[in-house]
Amino acid sequence: MSRGLRNNNPGNIRQNSDNFLGEIKPSADPAFKQFESIEYGYRAIFVTLNTYQKKYGLSTIRAMISRWAPPKDNNDTEAYIRAVSSESGVPENSHITSTNKDVMVPIVAAMSRVENGAAANISEVQRGWDLFMQ
Repeated sequence: MSRGLRNNNPGNIRQNSDNFLGEIKPSADPAFKQFESIEYGYRAIFVTLNTYQKKYGLSTIRAMISRWAPPKDNNDTEAYIRAVSSESGVPENSHITSTNKDVMVPIVAAMSRVENGAAANISEVQRGWDLFMQ
């Protein structure tokens, strides 16, 4: 099982000053956040992408992934963008709305697959969405 899935953190969100609902503090992992359940981990991804859109004006897969997994952090950002776009069916430069479930659930599921090397359980992603929208 991947580190992200062990931590219930399918987006591999690094330790930082952000506080998320369902976050376990202190985390037993010194580098990455841990969550009470995988659904809270998915919620954290939705919250972060929504913040990217509201605070920074990022409204495409290309823009969001470029911030989420930048090349400066030794990521293959271009491959990540292509994978998320292909798997979600959303063109990488198409304008997206971070509060559109039909668009965001497939994007986050694809991000989880890239991050963890395993297909996301779509019902878990959807429950994370429901927590995000509460």
